[in-house]
Amino acid sequence: MEKLGFFLGIFAAIFSIFAPSVLSRTLPFNSETAVLDVSSSLSRAQDLFSLNPQNVLSSKHEVHHRRPAASTDSALSFQLHSRLSVRGSSEQDYNTLTLARLARDSARVSAIQTRLDLVSLGITKADLTPLESEFGEEKLEGPVISGTSQGSGEYFCRVGIGHPSTQAYMVLDTGSDVNWVQCAPCADCYQQADPIYDPGLSSSFTPLTCETQQCQSLDVSECRNGTCLYEVSYGDGSYTVGDFVTETITFGGSAAVDNVAIGCGHNNEGLFVGAAGLIGLGGGRLSFPSQINASSFSYCLVDRDSDSASTLEFNSAAPPDAVTAPLVRNSKLDTFYYMDITGISVAGELLPILPKTFQMNDNGSGGVIVDSGTAVTRLQTEAYNSMRDAFRRGTKELPPAASVALFDTCYDLSSRKSVEVPTVSFHFSNGKALSLPAKNYIIPVDSSGTFCFAFAPTASSLGIIGNVQQQGTRVSYDLENSLIGFSPNKC
Repeated sequence: MEKLGFFLGIFAAIFSIFAPSVLSRTLPFNSETAVLDVSSSLSRAQDLFSLNPQNVLSSKHEVHHRRPAASTDSALSFQLHSRLSVRGSSEQDYNTLTLARLARDSARVSAIQTRLDLVSLGITKADLTPLESEFGEEKLEGPVISGTSQGSGEYFCRVGIGHPSTQAYMVLDTGSDVNWVQCAPCADCYQQADPIYDPGLSSSFTPLTCETQQCQSLDVSECRNGTCLYEVSYGDGSYTVGDFVTETITFGGSAAVDNVAIGCGHNNEGLFVGAAGLIGLGGGRLSFPSQINASSFSYCLVDRDSDSASTLEFNSAAPPDAVTAPLVRNSKLDTFYYMDITGISVAGELLPILPKTFQMNDNGSGGVIVDSGTAVTRLQTEAYNSMRDAFRRGTKELPPAASVALFDTCYDLSSRKSVEVPTVSFHFSNGKALSLPAKNYIIPVDSSGTFCFAFAPTASSLGIIGNVQQQGTRVSYDLENSLIGFSPNKC
């Protein structure tokens, strides 16, 4: 018996030495597969065109004229919605909607990649065409809606502008710095869900002079009669031009922030249909988080086909169960937020992808950004092919379907209520891993049962984590501690 105890002791000692290195590369036992609720996804796609946007969220869109005092303990909130909730859909069916959204998505991705390519070549900010607009702490929080119609993957937040406040839907964009809104009088304005903001009715409207730091921080600006003019253009041909001013911004009617630099756009054109303008959440000095000196912000993007709402919050702690990763910044361009990914696993197995595939280079190229405005995650072709091939090996029993646009791995799930698919996980440099829900990477592309693997390859060295992969997850940007966190099911 003593000998047995002796050998057991030796075994335990040996196990304690080798076990950590083994377990560090082994995912939890139940992480190899995830369940996709096919019936639920198809039901949302089929019901999408029966929604009446006039009846959606009416109780949440009241105009608030009261301005409670803001303090470091106050909770200011933006409400977030899908564009579907505001505009409905102009498309005739779900497949047409998917193709339109993917086309717009490709235009955005191309613009982001071009912008960063120019920076890596040493071209200055003043020579760039901005992408989705450029231009004591409180806990701020406000409403987000999903932007599926009009072929857009954007999300909207409900914002009060001016004093008294005029309520408006604004595009939420982590890839932009300049905030702007359509303004009367309009030389050329596109259609929006709410009345055009009239600065003449606001007592807090203040034009900025050309010498101000805010005006000097613009990529493209001009001077007219001593006041600052701004111009922001986008990769898809959209643009906004007007006066650069400061205004009061109200969150969810709960509190207000004064003197926020914002573009008052009198000449605007593009694919923003439904939204009145844009709230820039990028890392540049003109972005909303930068202007209010936020130590953090977070959002939860509701399902892209949903009419429900969530929130955009500032200076609030990340949920305790958040999976965190190092947040990396690009010294060449401060707008984008990079995530320090080191690997990807499928069905619990790490793929043979070199970590440098995901790393930013010294010249500012490469790396992986998290972007609220891009829909589908892009990965370098080599990394994508490795992930796709592993996923296909784990789904051999599922009936294949023809490719759809940029999706090359699709399935006919019309006869299934639910299916098990291999889990897809991102691994970070701090040793943590984020496993995606199945609905965030197997998505319907029509209402008859065709589902596709929602990733795409790119020849660019830049990777982008899109909002399809973020939906249903609270994404927290801890700017103070350089961390990004992911908390599933926290909408």
